[in-house]
Amino acid sequence: MKDSKRGIANHAEPRGNNLLRALRPDDAAVIAPLLEQWRGELGQIIYEPGDDVRHVYFPCGPSLVSYRVLMRDGQPVETALIGREGAVGGIVSHGRLPAYARAEVQFPGLFLRMETVALEEAKHRSPSLRQLFARYADCLMAQVFQSVACNATHSIEQRTAKWLSAAIDRTDDTTMPITQEQLATMLGVGRSYLSRVIHAFKSEGVVETRRGGLVIKDVTQLNRMACECNHSVRDHFDEVLKGIYPAETDAG
Repeated sequence: MKDSKRGIANHAEPRGNNLLRALRPDDAAVIAPLLEQWRGELGQIIYEPGDDVRHVYFPCGPSLVSYRVLMRDGQPVETALIGREGAVGGIVSHGRLPAYARAEVQFPGLFLRMETVALEEAKHRSPSLRQLFARYADCLMAQVFQSVACNATHSIEQRTAKWLSAAIDRTDDTTMPITQEQLATMLGVGRSYLSRVIHAFKSEGVVETRRGGLVIKDVTQLNRMACECNHSVRDHFDEVLKGIYPAETDAG
C-alpha cells in the first residue's frame, strides 16, 4: 500500500530517518523530489532473494525491517535489523542487482523510498552523497559481522535481550508487535527454548507478554542482560557516521 505523496517533509520530523537527516543541504535538495512515502505493513516482504532491487527504502520513526537469510530447509534467520538509522536495498551497488536476503517489515510504519536508478544518478553527481552511503554500507556490514560473531558465541538469553534492546533503540517504544514464535524464528532457535527464556525474563520483571506482542518493563535490566554486541555496533556507527545510530534508551 503506497501513499503517492512525494517529498521529504517528514524527514525533518523528530521521528524521521537519521540517514536522510545527515544529508548535506545541497544533497538533500537533490534527493527530496525523488522520495515518496510508502506504508510498510507488518510482515510485508520488500524483497525476496533474487528479486530486482528497484527501490531503496528509508525506515522512519518506529518502522523496522529484518534482513533474513533463507536456509535450505526454508527457515529464515535474521542477519541485520534496520531502523531509522539506515536504509534497505541498493545502497552501494551500481544499477539494479538481485537481492541476496529477504527484507521483511518487522514493525509497521512509514517509509520513504526512491528508485535505485535515481539514487545512482544522484551519487554519480555528488561525491559527498556517494561517500555518505558508502560509509553507511560499512556500518551495515559491521552489524552483519557482529551478528555472525554473536550467533556463534553468545547465549540465547543474551541474544534475546540484545534483539529487544536494539528494537527499543530504533523505535523508542517498549511495546513490541512481535510474538514469541516470530522472535524464535529470527534468532534461529526453537519456540519452546525461546518460551523458557521469555518466562525467565518475566520472572525477573523485565518483560510482560500480551496477545500478539511483548512489553518491556525494565529497559535498564534488559540492557544489562544483553551481550556487548549492540554497543560494539553503536561504537562503530559513531566512529564512521556520528549521530546516525539511535541513542541508547536507559529508562525503566
